[in-house]
Amino acid sequence: MTDEQTIDFEAALEELEALVERMETGELSLEESLRAFERGVALTRNCQRALKDAELRVRALTESGGELSLEDIDPDEFDADDDE
Repeated sequence: MTDEQTIDFEAALEELEALVERMETGELSLEESLRAFERGVALTRNCQRALKDAELRVRALTESGGELSLEDIDPDEFDADDDE
């Protein structure tokens, strides 16, 4: 799976937790640890994107009284500072 492809939030989180458990054992080689870390970063970004998308959907529905169609949401309208 490439970084451009996404998996659903729950699957990404589950894979990330499994990676952390494997890394915490200390039994991975340096190369395996680096690959696991790289995959973990990609999964974390995937989860952050999914959470941001969900936040935008909720915000669009609550700010407009539910009258705005979800197709009308432009994620670029929201500041990057909203991530915090």
